[in-house]
Amino acid sequence: MARGGVMKILITEDEPIVADELEAIVTDLGHQVVGIAGSSRRALTLAQMTSCDLALVDVHLSDGITGPAVARHLCEDAHATVIFTTSNPQQIPQDFSSACGIIIKPYSERSVKSAITFVVDCMQMGSSQRPKPRALELSPAYAARWKVGSFGKP
Repeated sequence: MARGGVMKILITEDEPIVADELEAIVTDLGHQVVGIAGSSRRALTLAQMTSCDLALVDVHLSDGITGPAVARHLCEDAHATVIFTTSNPQQIPQDFSSACGIIIKPYSERSVKSAITFVVDCMQMGSSQRPKPRALELSPAYAARWKVGSFGKP
């Protein structure tokens, strides 16, 4: 994980305008964007070339509903934390493909910033002093790990 709180973040999004907005949000928060991928192949290549700490992954990429496979690879093989960004949460497997959570589109800049900040806090400290943002739905596994909701503090 990056030092000094700066995270290396991979954006996997096939809509250029949305990808640019996410890049601006990530850089506004002081983090580094290590790459933007519109397809699963590009995302997997970038994951090999860079060591990202966190990835924002859309479910539906230019090569189909490949986001869940990308998320599973990033979590299990690249040891990154993944947040899905999607308007199709029903296409995410029940186990969240090992991702920590979901931000459902359409979302606001504020909701994405608060979700990233919350997840980064949890990644770095094991939990967050902030309440879980309403826009972020955590997987049961990560909610338990980070002691959020019914698994610990509210």
